[in-house]
Amino acid sequence: MEEILKYFPNLTDLQRQQIKQLDELYRDWNEKINVVSRKDIDHLYLHHVLHSLAIAKYIQFRDTTEILDFGTGGGFPGIPLAILFPQCRFKLIDRTAKKIRVAQEVAQALGLENVTAQQLSGEEERGKYHFVVSRAVMPLPDLLKIVRKNISSHQQNSLPNGVICLKGGDLQHEMRMFRKVADVTKVNNWFDENWFREKQVVYVPITTK
Repeated sequence: MEEILKYFPNLTDLQRQQIKQLDELYRDWNEKINVVSRKDIDHLYLHHVLHSLAIAKYIQFRDTTEILDFGTGGGFPGIPLAILFPQCRFKLIDRTAKKIRVAQEVAQALGLENVTAQQLSGEEERGKYHFVVSRAVMPLPDLLKIVRKNISSHQQNSLPNGVICLKGGDLQHEMRMFRKVADVTKVNNWFDENWFREKQVVYVPITTK
């Protein structure tokens, strides 16, 4: 919890309470369904919550922005972002039913009325969104092929609509075809913990007709 307040000191009382609840909720669900690796659950705030919130350092979504969390697993990055941006709408999708159940139950327990979670593959999702967010689900070229259809032509943010991914490691090969349009930002620009040293936020604007 301290890791979150260190970088987001201006949270409302409600947001602080919701983030505080995440530890108990995910520990409880992790006993039933292995959503977060057993060795990682003690690092929930650093490795999962704060990592998800790197997107909130990269862009401040304007109210009523529609965001799709592709391959959310148990709710990352969608649920932490939904806490931070209560006036935005988030749809969380994953093809694994038990993981979506966790995301649904956590969102409900937190009272996140701006979150919908559904068992769905990216190919099946037909909605339109200002941004698609994702956390290391698949190589960027594969992801963009699937979600290009889901990017809305309606613009309302400081950045053009597109895809924002949390990635780690060497992205040279993955980024080759996007070098001229993509923006890659090191998460260590915002968070100084060593764990983020090789983590990046990757943004690719997508032009729609």
